[in-house]
Amino acid sequence: MKQIKVTCPAKINLTLEIVNKREDGFHNIKSIMQMINLYDYLDIELKESNETQIILTGNSKEIPYNESNLVYKAAKLFLEKINKKAQINIYIDKHIPVSAGLAGGSTDAAGTIFGLNELFARPLDKEDLHEICAKLGSDLNVCLEGGTILATSRGEKIEKLPSISSDVTLIKPKHLGISAKEAYTKYANKEIKPKYNMTEKMIEAINNNKNIKEFLYNDLEYAVFNDYEELQKIKKTIPNSIMSGSGSTYFVLENMKEIPLNTDYEIIHNLKFINHGIKCNNFVTN
Repeated sequence: MKQIKVTCPAKINLTLEIVNKREDGFHNIKSIMQMINLYDYLDIELKESNETQIILTGNSKEIPYNESNLVYKAAKLFLEKINKKAQINIYIDKHIPVSAGLAGGSTDAAGTIFGLNELFARPLDKEDLHEICAKLGSDLNVCLEGGTILATSRGEKIEKLPSISSDVTLIKPKHLGISAKEAYTKYANKEIKPKYNMTEKMIEAINNNKNIKEFLYNDLEYAVFNDYEELQKIKKTIPNSIMSGSGSTYFVLENMKEIPLNTDYEIIHNLKFINHGIKCNNFVTN
């Protein structure tokens, strides 16, 4: 039996601008995504077997532990790619909020692919890993690569940007999750679609080592904001906060110790930008 522990960081969207709708139903985007030091952890065990078994467990009651979980799909696709059968046990130690716009599911799936590649003695190169990630979702490639990333197409095409640093505070309504499908559909139904080109402006600011705060922007916040009092309350309390991804998490680029919101909101303090993606440690062979 082989075991490995995988560290899977969350991301926030510093910008998220929608370019257009694609023929396949997805949207082309321009987004600057930033990894932060909020992590899920995967404990992956690999056992020899003549048939494929993928067994998921974990500490969260908010996610499924069956074939519908992106981690399960990632493990299955990896085994198919390398043409192997095995028993794989994965324990998901969840700390990233669910349905929050923080890529919790995507980073766990990317971590599964990376971790299994280590356990099987790296049969796939980085390009192969990114190819599997792109098949599974829009944010996996960003999570695999890490740091500060420009993501285009539907999010799977990535370009590394110079590393930047900042404190971060997250604010999430505890009882509100917004699916990507809902957010993108509501954006598509908007008659007016602003074009502020904040992504290009932020890239210029990053390249010239200037403050990025004035360029924070999210088209999906514009799409869903008027439908949820919980989001409006965050914005009223913290006017410079911005929604991440499809929500419902907001963030502010400072370490805010005191936020006058009630217990219906989860506040995560003391976070920072990080310049890495998925990492592995504690490789054990028995």
